[in-house]
Amino acid sequence: MTQPLIDPFQRAITYLRVSVTDRCDFRCVYCMSENMTFLPKKDLLSLEELDRLCSSFVRLGVQKLRITGGEPLVRKGIMTFFDAMSRHLASGALKELTLTTNGSQLDRFAKDLVSAGVKRVNVSLDTLDDKKFADITRWGRLPQVLKGIDAAQAAGLRVKINAVALKGFNDNELFSIQEWCAERDMDLTWIEVMPMGDIGNEDRLDQYWSLKDLRASLAERFTLTDLAERSGGPARYVRVEETGQKIGFITPLSHNFCESCNRVRITCTGEIFTCLGQEGHSDLRAPLRSSQDEMVLEDAIRAAIGLKPKGHDFDYSRQDVAGRVSRHMSHTGG
Repeated sequence: MTQPLIDPFQRAITYLRVSVTDRCDFRCVYCMSENMTFLPKKDLLSLEELDRLCSSFVRLGVQKLRITGGEPLVRKGIMTFFDAMSRHLASGALKELTLTTNGSQLDRFAKDLVSAGVKRVNVSLDTLDDKKFADITRWGRLPQVLKGIDAAQAAGLRVKINAVALKGFNDNELFSIQEWCAERDMDLTWIEVMPMGDIGNEDRLDQYWSLKDLRASLAERFTLTDLAERSGGPARYVRVEETGQKIGFITPLSHNFCESCNRVRITCTGEIFTCLGQEGHSDLRAPLRSSQDEMVLEDAIRAAIGLKPKGHDFDYSRQDVAGRVSRHMSHTGG
């Protein structure tokens, strides 16, 4: 029996996030520069290479696979990859296949995703205001995203909204977003903005809205009950007793969540980042392309997991953004 992936701090790696493209049809200000230079096609892993790589991780004990980007649904032929991964769901080796999306393509692909075994999706949506949505995504159209969410729910997908907490931008929408999600029976997760990548004129320190403050504002209006459940990710959840909905908080800055980290990220070029908040990474594309021997790839994966750090260094204390990493969020894959 293949030995599972255990990192140096005895954490089992059971959750893999894989970026299938660095391209996106939006240019969200906390994720990309407005004029991005994208990678040449030859640098990206092919869909067949992504299949082989993900299948190796499943064989080594990964039970949850999340597909990310960029925007994963703009990758040409992406449904052939989802269909290929569905065989691991059928065998029982993979417990969940899911994706994070901006929602722009869900109207086209929701039914196909359900057919491939996807049961839920995370949709990144930071505002319900048309103008603010256009401002923060630069290229985005809110009605297209809302239509995609409608299509996803109609197809039977469970939708969770991910909203990045941005001071001076959506702090005045806290309750309207929460109530909109409750009305549509969608869970909601708030995420602290992370210091990643050069995004031009945007100042991460000015944008930072602590989720401690956000939660305190919610607690002034609603009764919040802490939940013990974990989704396999970093979120900590509460139940809003008045609505019954679940709200999550991802707090890499105000509360370090590294002690239970069970995940690694792979970029669309085959780099593995074992920590979102560290620069260290290993190359899996070279062993993937150099040999068809699965042991060569497995050895490279195990060597990379052996370098996983205890935690990240994000810190906004003393009015400075410490622990900043240079790559864009779109490069790592969310």
